[in-house]
Amino acid sequence: MIHITIPGEPIGQARPRVTRWGTYDPPKSKAYKNLVKRYALHDYSGEPLTKPVFVGMRIYRPIQKSGSKKLHAQKESGAIRPAVKPDIDNVFKAVTDAMTGIVWVDDNQIVETRISKFYSTDPRVEVEIKEIKS
Repeated sequence: MIHITIPGEPIGQARPRVTRWGTYDPPKSKAYKNLVKRYALHDYSGEPLTKPVFVGMRIYRPIQKSGSKKLHAQKESGAIRPAVKPDIDNVFKAVTDAMTGIVWVDDNQIVETRISKFYSTDPRVEVEIKEIKS
């Protein structure tokens, strides 16, 4: 089992920008994907996986400063979950795209997943990868 933690506020993959000079990733998405690559390279040193994989992802969003102490405690305990941006699938896309070529050969190898989103005073994304034996 491979565990990779990306500290900081999770950023979703934004739509690519198209100009007359070509298509590019928006700067915020590109910077986040570079951060993910750095931590993937730090936490995983093997060859890219070649078999189908399971990817579990826990997304921890920062808790907003506004609100009562009670509300803050409910968010921290998981009683209240974040139904706010970034969308869960956009964070998944940004993280899995960035890990392509590092942890797996191609993200089309992901055949099973479980993604959850929570609040935390320590924003981050925790990724668990398991190769599925055929």
